[in-house]
Amino acid sequence: MSDKRLKAIILALLAAALYALNVPASKMLLASVGSTYMAAFLYLGAGAGISVVFLFSKAKQKEQSDALDRSDLPYVLGMILLDIAAPICLMLGLSSTSASGASLLGNFEIVATSLIALFVFRESISKRLWTAIVHITIASAMLSYNGGDELKFSAGSLLILVACVCWGFENNCTRRLSSKNTYQIVMLKGFFSGAGSLIIALIVGEKFPQLIYILYIMALGFVAYGLSIFCYVRAQKELGAAKTGAYYAIAPFIGAFLSLIFLHEQLSLLYGLSLLVMLVGAMLVVMDTLNLRPLAKKHKKVTK
Repeated sequence: MSDKRLKAIILALLAAALYALNVPASKMLLASVGSTYMAAFLYLGAGAGISVVFLFSKAKQKEQSDALDRSDLPYVLGMILLDIAAPICLMLGLSSTSASGASLLGNFEIVATSLIALFVFRESISKRLWTAIVHITIASAMLSYNGGDELKFSAGSLLILVACVCWGFENNCTRRLSSKNTYQIVMLKGFFSGAGSLIIALIVGEKFPQLIYILYIMALGFVAYGLSIFCYVRAQKELGAAKTGAYYAIAPFIGAFLSLIFLHEQLSLLYGLSLLVMLVGAMLVVMDTLNLRPLAKKHKKVTK
């Protein structure tokens, strides 16, 4: 395994861990802030924070040489519009669901990213990654089950799934830009997506939050969105959209665990069972990314 591939895997996992902070922390802040303002200041915090990091970056010259150009405009516009819609849907859904449930439903973003990468952007997906996607989908379905005789989704859950689809498209748009200036990508995401959500919040007449909450949200946005997106884009350069998205399988479980710790939400036996299924899927993704093969097949190949 090359150093570049290992670094990309670490960045993808770090991106997932940072983003996992978003749902439980946002759930606490939503008690005092409207959903659309939450989405707005999360992205504005990401843009502002990464701008400060860029000012002190030692790689300015190299980053400037990879600046976005006019040919990137369709993907930039798609990225910004989807980043306006997705967090608003997530915050609206989160306001009526548990933080742990919302975190775990986030697994659907992995499936959406991979399928869109295949059918829309023609990115190849191996049989092993298909198997991983099936495991992740089964685990997500188990976690979405509310009991009773039939599978039921709440309105909040559906909004979260819509957010996942939006981010699935957005991940693939970002993939087309991943070879360009990472700082520029994150700043565009942060400032323009945040400004779009802010305008919507003003139009719908949401109550403007207190300054202290704005600062809290922007700090969360810098960590859970800004730094997470930065790591995600860097990982995509080496791994591609489908595989980088697949590493996000750990984010919902970290988010659910943090919800248990900070919000005292209970995790059921079904969560434990789905965790095992999800771990199998995640392990298959790792094997696929590292091009590992089962030991039995290796032995068979040697003895021929």
